[in-house]
Amino acid sequence: MAPLRVCAGPRVLPRLLPLLPLLLLALGPRPAGSHGGKYSREKNEPQPAAPREPGPEFRMEKLNQLWEKARRLSLSPVKLAEFHADLKIQERDELNWKKLKVEGLDEDGEKEARLAHNLNVILARYGLDGRRDAQAVRSNAVEDGAPDEGLDDPQLEKLWHKAKTSGKFSREELDRLWREFLHHKHKVQEYNMLLGTLSRAEELQENVISAADMSQAQGEALQSRHRELKDGMRSISQGLERLRRVSLQGYGAEAEFEEPRVMDLWDLAQSANLTQKELESLREELKHFEARVEKHSHYQQQLQLAQEKLQHAERLGDEAHVRRSQERHALLQERTKELGYKVKKHLQDLSGRISRARHNEL
Repeated sequence: MAPLRVCAGPRVLPRLLPLLPLLLLALGPRPAGSHGGKYSREKNEPQPAAPREPGPEFRMEKLNQLWEKARRLSLSPVKLAEFHADLKIQERDELNWKKLKVEGLDEDGEKEARLAHNLNVILARYGLDGRRDAQAVRSNAVEDGAPDEGLDDPQLEKLWHKAKTSGKFSREELDRLWREFLHHKHKVQEYNMLLGTLSRAEELQENVISAADMSQAQGEALQSRHRELKDGMRSISQGLERLRRVSLQGYGAEAEFEEPRVMDLWDLAQSANLTQKELESLREELKHFEARVEKHSHYQQQLQLAQEKLQHAERLGDEAHVRRSQERHALLQERTKELGYKVKKHLQDLSGRISRARHNEL
């Protein structure tokens, strides 16, 4: 008997297709030893991504070097996050300046000198300007919880001592007053730095060119710096008078704002002769800005607490606890950096707008 032949022609295939799943089941699973096939679990399940190598924090190499130097110092996590935010602002401004320089919009070097001044102020603020003694004082103040070390001014030290021993301040008010003292100290540092930069610039110009040969752009740049110095001295005088008054009398209910930087901006705005409508609009914006500053301060406190918990977990040696604490600390550190950058950027924008409004009226 001749063998039965099945012709799988075009008419037969459609009738065989419904039986295909049964035929596949009849073949059974593949042997366990056959791994790595096209349809294997190993090939089709998503694999965990390989850990990415951490890239540089900044696009500019000199800022990366400063960042690494700061990380090697005994800066607290909060100070480190603040320094990171300052460097981000500096990087943004320097990259913008490079574009202007290519277009020939900084012929007199005014913007370049200002950037160098700003970087010097940042380095001085965090003890990276070569003054190791200043850095040691700041580190001790943070670690030992003794905020009355490091005001660098006998007059401020005396006022702070009076306020502390007067009994007129709650714990929260003393913290607020201490922030005002530190803010005033930083203003004086920045003023002295700007004064030194201006003096060197004037000496250089006197040696190179005479006053008659000075270009209009160079003359306007010097005038701009002198105006800034004048504003800085005025702000310092007002701030010192306020510190003296508050230290002796305590806080009253009439204060418009609590954050020292916001108070400074509000004082400058009131002296800019803005219209009532513009002043009201600015007041609302400053309230929103102060709320952002308070949120940033909250994250700073949480970051400091996370650092203490991480150190405690490391002392205990519980690996699971250490891992959770590290994750929490890293999350808070990134959030604090991000908020710090936004606060400083917003502050820079507000300061610039108010300063332009005041100078346009002169």
